Amino acid sequence: MSTNLIESAGLGASHIHLPPDEAERLAAARFGITEQAVRFETEKDDTFRLTSEDGDTYVLKVANPQEDDNEIALQVSLLEYLKDRDCGTAIPRIVPTRERQTVSTYVDQAGQKRSVRLLTYLHGTPLSDTVSNALEREKIGRVLARLRLAMADFSHPADGRELAWDIRHLARLEPLLPYIENREQQAMVERGLARFKRLVHRLEGARKQVLHNDFSRSNIVVDHNDPRFVTGIIDFGDAVRTAIAVDVSTALLNQLPQVYRDDLFLEGRDLLRGYLSLADLTFQELELIPHLVMGRVVARALITHWRSALLPENATYIMRNTEQGWAQLEWFLNRSADAISSEFHEYATNVEASRTDTKEVADVDE
Repeated sequence: MSTNLIESAGLGASHIHLPPDEAERLAAARFGITEQAVRFETEKDDTFRLTSEDGDTYVLKVANPQEDDNEIALQVSLLEYLKDRDCGTAIPRIVPTRERQTVSTYVDQAGQKRSVRLLTYLHGTPLSDTVSNALEREKIGRVLARLRLAMADFSHPADGRELAWDIRHLARLEPLLPYIENREQQAMVERGLARFKRLVHRLEGARKQVLHNDFSRSNIVVDHNDPRFVTGIIDFGDAVRTAIAVDVSTALLNQLPQVYRDDLFLEGRDLLRGYLSLADLTFQELELIPHLVMGRVVARALITHWRSALLPENATYIMRNTEQGWAQLEWFLNRSADAISSEFHEYATNVEASRTDTKEVADVDE
């Protein structure tokens, strides 16, 4: 397994977790916040919610010791860039230390060298904890489009990093197959990989830019009583220069039902309709996107089984969305590649007519 693709991002690295009382002392020393730290469940770092005496709420992020400093700098730079742009919703803001640093280094009590940063907390309900109707899902799609447009001109020296969760690299995850112990499920993933390999070359010439790349339900903050519905987008930890089609496919994956049914993209079409009202997709991208959704299902199975074997103490969190993927993957494998390609053909004839924002997004892939 390529260390550039997985280990360097901290996905396979265990570490000694920072206890809440140490997080409280760190927050008091660096930021002057002296309230109780409440831990969030996270994939690979230590993250805490803090509330100051005046009622302001923050998120303290203490990075995995194996996480690359340049990649953290990318995330910080992107948030700083977006704070002056119209993203269609709120995003976290960086809170500097008392010494005006956006990121600082900390050696914890276990002797681990960590990067520390503080973000504003976005109030609301994670979409993963509630339901949505068709109109609300259209609003989700419009926010995804606005975010893409806002990020179109952003660049950073680390934005070309290789991420396991960037589906462009799915074929390189094949060595993780043995971690799926169920033979029937392993065979399904092998079939999905084989199909993906036959079409991955079509991503080579696809339009690319820096994108959020993790528009999951847990990263979308909503309020049913707010006319905007989407009140915030969090977690830019997977931001990377990748294909626009990859970013859209990730959002659509997170609208799939948990059970097998004939129209897998019923809810996803609402999101796509909202997206296309603000940002364009080419015919080639519309054909490719449903295959990329399948690729994300395959990647999730491979990565989560591998990580849960390495990090059994965090297996419940790691595997929380994996089981539903088997019915989703079955749906894809029961249909021909041509049938999958045609899933969004209905939007190809009216893409231009549906747009209300005429801003064109150039291919900024260098």
